[in-house]
Parts: sequence; C-alpha cells; structure tokens
Amino acid sequence: MYEQIAHSLLNKILDELKPEIRKRDLRHFYTRLGANFYAIHSLFHHLYGKRNDFERQMVRLVEVMASQYIQRDKPLKKKDSKREYDHNWFLSQKWVGIALYTDGFSRNLQGLKDQINYLEELGINMIHVMPILECPKGASDGGYAVSNFRDVDERIGNLSDLRALAKELRQRDILLTLDVVVNHTSDEHEWAKRARDGETGYQDYYFIYDDRSTPDMFEKSMPEVFPETSPGNFTLDKSMNKWVMTVFNDYQWDLNYNNPAVFIEMLDIILFWANQGADIIRLDAVAFLWKKIGTTCQNEREAHLILQLMKDCCQVTAPGLLFIAEAIVAPVEIIKYFGEDAVIAKECEIAYNATFMALLWDAVATKNTKLLNQGVRSLPEKLERSTWLNYIRCHDDIGLGFDDNDIAHVGYDPKAHRHFLLDYFTGRFKDSPAKGQPFGHNEKTGDGRISGALASLAGLETALENDDLVAIQQSIDLILLLHGMITSFGGIPLLYYGDEIGTHNDYAYLKDASKAHDNRWIHRPRINWKRAELRHQKGCPEEKIFNGLKKMIAIRKTIPAFADYNNRELIETDNPHLFIYLRNNPFQLKDNVLVVGNFSPLPQYFPLYTLDNRNFKYEYLQDLYSGQTVTVHQDKIVIPPYCFYWLTESHIRQ
Repeated sequence: MYEQIAHSLLNKILDELKPEIRKRDLRHFYTRLGANFYAIHSLFHHLYGKRNDFERQMVRLVEVMASQYIQRDKPLKKKDSKREYDHNWFLSQKWVGIALYTDGFSRNLQGLKDQINYLEELGINMIHVMPILECPKGASDGGYAVSNFRDVDERIGNLSDLRALAKELRQRDILLTLDVVVNHTSDEHEWAKRARDGETGYQDYYFIYDDRSTPDMFEKSMPEVFPETSPGNFTLDKSMNKWVMTVFNDYQWDLNYNNPAVFIEMLDIILFWANQGADIIRLDAVAFLWKKIGTTCQNEREAHLILQLMKDCCQVTAPGLLFIAEAIVAPVEIIKYFGEDAVIAKECEIAYNATFMALLWDAVATKNTKLLNQGVRSLPEKLERSTWLNYIRCHDDIGLGFDDNDIAHVGYDPKAHRHFLLDYFTGRFKDSPAKGQPFGHNEKTGDGRISGALASLAGLETALENDDLVAIQQSIDLILLLHGMITSFGGIPLLYYGDEIGTHNDYAYLKDASKAHDNRWIHRPRINWKRAELRHQKGCPEEKIFNGLKKMIAIRKTIPAFADYNNRELIETDNPHLFIYLRNNPFQLKDNVLVVGNFSPLPQYFPLYTLDNRNFKYEYLQDLYSGQTVTVHQDKIVIPPYCFYWLTESHIRQ
C-alpha cells in the first residue's frame, strides 16, 4: 500500500543507510521492502512512535533487515523465491515432523547428521532440533534459558556443524526447525551482566525496579507459571539490589518489548538463524511478549502486533521462513496467533494444537470421546493459509487446557474432572495403567499438569513390567490410534523422539542434581540405540510401533484429502466412544476419506447412513491404513478396540 508519509520516511531512510549497504545490488530486497513498508512503519510507529528516537530506530531496523539479506546465501534466496511462488507449500500432506533434543537423540549435531537415515526410514521430513543455543550448565530450563543467542552450545557442536546439518537436510528436502526464545534470556546473558554492572541501556532491556511497589502492582493480576519451583513473577537480584521480572524461573529475565532496541535485537537474531539454514523458527513463549499492569500479561494485543511486525520484516529479508507460535493458551486465544486476517497468516503460519492434544488424552482416560468431540466443535476455524502442529506429547508437561464450558456441556464438573485426569495419569486412580507424575501443582487453585513418556502414559510400561501380553498389545494399539488421529486430522503431525520405539519413562534424571527438581526430564530421554535396533525384530513392541508409524506416514503422504485446507468435517454420532471426521479432497470432488477412531477397549459400531447427505459412498469400503476391505453389514461397520480406520470407497467389490 502506498502512503505518502511512510514512503517519504522510507526514502529518507534509504539515503541514510550505511555506504556498505547502499552500494550493494539489493533489487529484490527493495521490492519487498517497498511492498511491506507501510505495514512495517505503521506497526513500528504504533508501538514506538512516541519516542524521540523513533526515526533513528527505524533506520536501525532497516539496516538490520538489509544486512541480513546481504549475508543470506544464494541457495537460501533461491528457496525463498520458490516458496514465494508456491505459497501454500507447507499445507501439503507430505510433511511429517519430529521434535528431539540433540544430546538425547544423538549426543551432538554431527551425530544427528549421521542419524538422518534413521529418521528418513521412518518417513520424517521435518526436524525440530530443540534448543541448541549456549546456556548455563545448571540453570538452563532444558535449553530455554539462553546466555548467547548467536552461538551453539559447545556441548553439542558449533555453527559449522549446524550449517553442515542444514545443508544436508536441504539436499534431502527435509525442513529444519530451530528455537528462538523471544520472551526472556538467561541471567547469565551478556545483556543481563551489563545490566548488573549498571549500564542503563541494558537495564532498559528488562523489567528492573528499585523496590517492590511496581512488582506488587503487576502481581495483583499475574498468574504463576511454576508455582511449585518458582513462585511469583519477580526476583530480587542481590548484586544490583533490584527486582527483576522473572515469569518462568528466577534465572530467566523477561525482555521488555516497550524498548524498540529489544525488538530490533530479537529480529536480528531470528534472521541470523534463518541465514544458518532454518526453514522454520519456533518462537518460544509468544503469549508473554507484552507486559501491562492490571492484566495477566498474556495474550495482550501488543504481543500480536510484535509478531505481525516480526513477520512483515522477515518477509522482506527471508520470505521463505515460517514461524511456529509456541502459545499454550486457551483455545479461543490460540487461534489468534495466526493473525487476524481473512486468509493469510499475518503472525505465525503454524501453531501448536494444544487443545487437540489435551482432548486426545481426555479420551484415553475416559475411554469416551464426548469431550473430544465437543472441544473440537468449539475450536474456531483457522485461517486458510495457516496450519496446526498436531502432537500427542512434547518436551513439556501436558496441560489440561480445555474450556470449562465444554467440560460442563458434556456433563462433567470442570474441577472434579481435571482432578480425575490428574489421578488417572499419575496412577492414583484405581486400575489405571498410566505411570505419569504430577507437575506444576498449585496448592492455591488445585490445578496441575502431567509429566511422563507417551508409552508410560498409555500403559505400555506397566504392561511390560507385568509381562501382560494382552495389555502390551492394547497399549501398542492405543499408541497407534493416537498417531492415526494426529496424522489425519489436518496439519503437520509432530512426533516426539523415542515415541517411535515406545520409549518409556527415563528415571535417570533423578541422579542429576541439575534436573532432579524438574520431573519433565522423565520424558526427555537418551535414545537407547540397541532398543532402536529391535525395530527389525518381528513381533516385539519396538517393531510393531516403528513399522506401524512408518506405514502410517507413508500412506498419509499419498492422500490428498489429508492436506490442510480447512477440509475437515466432524461427523456427529450417538456412539460416545467414537471420534469421526470426513477429510475432503481439496482438489477434486472424490477420493474423500472417512476417519474413524475407537477409544474404547471394546468393539464399537457406526451406522454409515449418517453419511447419506455427504459426498461419500460407502457400499464398499477399504481401510487405507491396513489395505483391507471393511465389511459393511446393514449399513453398519464394526471398529475393533483401540482401532482407527482411514476409509475410502474400495475398487474391490465383495
């Protein structure tokens, strides 16, 4: 959009750029900058326009964008152009991801490069390499307390190793996802050290106060993130004798985005990692970016404006880069991190579908899908050019983030139901096979979350301990059922390392003093590669799970209906144990797929006449996953216990 004031400023900025920038051939950069500058200027002015140094900060912002464009390699610029042309590329059903800790999966980045064949064998073509940046040895929060945003932690490698990995992945058409922690730094970061030394400029990077008066005003409305281990939201730094905002842990200092220098620093860091070869940047803790007295300091409008500004700036320098919003918030808030637009994701193209994850676990515990169906119906429809990350578990705890209205709608008391789920997954509920542990329990509210490996929460660890062959198979079926849901729901399925071979709880963390206080390490394992070799041994749990997932992933990639174009229709059913939805082929009016999941330990039936008004023929049905023809009897099909079907019209007539 052309706007005289903004473009007059742009011309002035271009005249003031450093000579080493002005003399370069930046035609593509200037084309994109001109196209995006009205939006960039408007957002930057809204956030920082009242400051006396506004124009100087605008010049600095453009210089950062231009400098990073100059440093961007030709192969990356070529990839940018290709993705600009094929702008819906990430909505394809071909993408399947995995999240992993480098040291847990392969010791270091070189080892990860050596294990790419293992991931390709499974069918993975997107790898989220969780935090690899330099962080303190003790107080690291699993890598999310960063002490240096521009270097790899020496314990897992160096920048050369990362660039070599990125190049190898690019040659194999595998996407690389890296983390940038945008909300906070370690208290050992250079900025924090300089703030401690009394440099006012760096104290302005954080929320630092001489006494408790302002912190007390903040805390009247701010919830606690880790009430057990890090109560409150401020920490007294004894060396300064000042109070610092520390929402997550006392060693993580929250960044102050009221300061444009902070925004420019973080944009420069994001583009730096894009230039190292990242296809996707996962922006950590985006819901917390803007702090305002009298609010929860989460999901503020300005946090969304910051993300929009980051996206607009990155589209100028590295338009092939995607953002993941790590916003584990209420369902009605999650959808906003795509950005408020009719079609295009103005903030983040990808967001974690935390609500779907939690609803799946509810179905596991209750063995019914009442809340799962109700919760999915309540989810707002996402933008057309955005997509979900669908996952069963991740490196973090499992929160029970359902809407209380949905819980009440299906006949449960919200507080009592959450307590039941905590009891079930921590093994306190009678006959529960789950072996999770409570995390983040808040004595004031009774709220809590759950730690534990997928296999342990699904009962496989208990079944193996008891040598119960029936329970072992049932747990394997449940694990495959859950993956059958996330690979067909619509979005990018994200596996978690170790789950592909049924890795259960890792209790070794208790022997490490730096980890023993945080039971999330119970599901952050070191892969046992001898166990991984069992994937070749017919009939064992590792083989059944790995090859079941391998087959599932391969089939998913051949099904156009599993691309993500808001082409999913939830099917109502009177059977409370079934979760059913129709995936419509977005490219032609045929080859639709009916997904049916049975969360009960007993067989269930589904009357197919429910589909009479939809474009789905069901006289002869084939399950795409098993390849078998499914028997239709009196317009009904039977779904075995903990089983899922991907049904389509069969070309085989019975």
